[in-house]
Amino acid sequence: MSNFLGSLQNYIFLDEIQHVHNFEKVADSLFIKDNVDLYITGSNAYFLSGEIATLLTGRYVQLNMLPLSFNEFVQWHKQNNKFTNDQDMFNQYLKSSFPYTLFTETDQERIEYLQGIYSTIVLTDIVTRLNIKDVPVLERLIRTLFSNIGSQVTINKITNTLRSNGYKTSNKTIDRYLEGILDSLLMYEAKRYDIHDHDLLSSNSKYYVVDLGLRRLLLPDHQEDYGHIIENVVYLELLRRFPNVYVGQSGKYEVDFVALNGRNEARYFQVALTTLDENVLKRELRSLQRIGDSYPKYLLTLDTLNKDANYNGIQKMNIIDWLLEK
Repeated sequence: MSNFLGSLQNYIFLDEIQHVHNFEKVADSLFIKDNVDLYITGSNAYFLSGEIATLLTGRYVQLNMLPLSFNEFVQWHKQNNKFTNDQDMFNQYLKSSFPYTLFTETDQERIEYLQGIYSTIVLTDIVTRLNIKDVPVLERLIRTLFSNIGSQVTINKITNTLRSNGYKTSNKTIDRYLEGILDSLLMYEAKRYDIHDHDLLSSNSKYYVVDLGLRRLLLPDHQEDYGHIIENVVYLELLRRFPNVYVGQSGKYEVDFVALNGRNEARYFQVALTTLDENVLKRELRSLQRIGDSYPKYLLTLDTLNKDANYNGIQKMNIIDWLLEK
């Protein structure tokens, strides 16, 4: 192996490595070589588990990947002469942000592709890893979480909801299944953050789906909660821009998102469809106004009128414009 690699810099990519027994020994033998950059990919069912983290502790950097940002989505359409206008592109973006969907010709082709992704994640990544026998409970849990994106949920509430619909389950089972859903990157958990005490709170997280096309696939008639849909878009974009993103708690009021950079400097974001109504504007500004520090505060809406207003340091921005920032 050493003679084969020689003295030049070598970039080695090992795909689907989970199929190789004791693959960590292969990784070890390559890792110790000075002229090797090693990249390992594989199923989320294995590569986000605690066992893998233990095997490779201190010897790897995890690269977190997300589907296309809206900016990337728009740039692709411009480069391929398929761009219409920002609003139309945004509506298309909500149908799916997975890169391959750019090459699907029809809605049916896109739906079939998303169905394949969903089946792979659920049946391979989650069911295989957790050795789940009662798949209908898992799928009902996913649908429940999808229908409640942007809402505070608890394990107990989910369990009671499923039981009321005739599913036999327990808090322990739901907690285990939820961990598998998060590990598979089908959904992300936004924990609550106490803005004044700078502490994470242990209850009532919110959950967001990795791709809204998957949500539309499972809940085709559940598109009326447009406020939570755009909130989902904003959350994923914040994950691209900041290492830590939480739901903020300021006394009895909630701030949609607190984004912390590597120096723990905060940015605060409130998200609303529109704040042209004076009462809605007051409600959305209230939680931001209670924050005592001087970190930037933003009000993101889909308003095109008065879209750049400033309310005593709280900067209003149009969501589409904000997503297209470089």
